[in-house]
Amino acid sequence: MVLHWSPKSPYVRKVMVCAHELGVVPRLELVRSVAAMLKPNPTIMAANPLSKIPTLVRPDGTVLFDSVVICEYLDSLAGGKLFPQQGEDRWQALRWHAFGDGLLDALILWRNERERAQPLQGLLDAFELKVRASLALLDSEADALRAAPFSIGPITVGCALGYIDYRFDALGWRAITPRLAAWHAELMQRPSFQATEPIDG
Repeated sequence: MVLHWSPKSPYVRKVMVCAHELGVVPRLELVRSVAAMLKPNPTIMAANPLSKIPTLVRPDGTVLFDSVVICEYLDSLAGGKLFPQQGEDRWQALRWHAFGDGLLDALILWRNERERAQPLQGLLDAFELKVRASLALLDSEADALRAAPFSIGPITVGCALGYIDYRFDALGWRAITPRLAAWHAELMQRPSFQATEPIDG
């Protein structure tokens, strides 16, 4: 399987954390791919016309788009370990999965806006408000995250917090969400997170 990949993308990191947890990393051929918003990548577009990563090309040539689908596909290859199948564990895992992805979407839009030559202050303020409110909610759920079965939900939340460390260090999120920070520190001890720490270059 070919995975269009970058060590900087939090969505790719989510896929790779799953791949490490599931033991399927040896089955992946990682192709370093740059997916810049203003410069569509012809190599990625040959498989995914949206020019987005992660994109997974399966052995039969069919292509899976989006980290949500790719993570669940990898989980299916390993017998289903990271996506609870029923009950409250499933809905909580999917809720955190969606919330973590939504937080990442806001963070990436915030970063794109602040990099503009003339950013709109109203947008910057709105993104910061949403991110801070999201962190407050997650802080209130830190005990639930710790108690829940390890799944795609905590993985996604962990990747979102890692992206804040990587791109928004000045936010100082640990000081305002100490319970969440303590949970995140425990999560970062997992080899899958240590192996996928975002890097420049």
